[in-house]
Amino acid sequence: MEDLTLQTSKRDILGKKTRFLRRQGITPTHLFGHGLESLALQCDTAKLQQIIARAGMTRLIALGIEEDKQPRSVFIKEIQRDVCSRELLHVDFYQVRKTEKIRADVPIILVGEAPAMKETGRTLTHSLTSLSMECLPDKLPPQIEVDLSQLEEAGQAIYVRDIAISPDITLITDHDQMVVKVSEARVEVEEVAAEAEAAAEEVAEEKPEQRPT
Repeated sequence: MEDLTLQTSKRDILGKKTRFLRRQGITPTHLFGHGLESLALQCDTAKLQQIIARAGMTRLIALGIEEDKQPRSVFIKEIQRDVCSRELLHVDFYQVRKTEKIRADVPIILVGEAPAMKETGRTLTHSLTSLSMECLPDKLPPQIEVDLSQLEEAGQAIYVRDIAISPDITLITDHDQMVVKVSEARVEVEEVAAEAEAAAEEVAEEKPEQRPT
């Protein structure tokens, strides 16, 4: 996988004045980490947008800072955008040590097609969207792909324990959690109807008997 690099410089403009940076196509950023003195930084907005699109929150980035001899290994920790315009406002980077394990939530991506979904009246339930894991920073996958082609019949499901994970990674998520399942939609409707009928009968039984006066 291609290494991602981003060049930044130290920032002296702080607070509300950072809006002037954004007008110049520069985004204010911040670098912090365990045992690290935080740094106010800034970088070209267009280049930062490209890195965000490729790295997300789970790919390691070589962050260059002026006057530093070596780039720093970082992940994107937080992205702030304007609610209305979606303009990039601020980005936080978290510096890691390549020799120390980290914990992260990696998104689950469904790939392929489930043969079981070719029949009408079926639903695909995606109940788990990420996996929590621990590993060295350079071993962290950007995403976990789950192949749906193994779901051939209604009622079949894929669990965390069914996902192939590198031996370099320790899964924190419960192995018995369900990731995705194919169900018969009409069965669900019947179950809802049965529950409604049972509830109606229960109310009728609790209603006091009306006697003529």
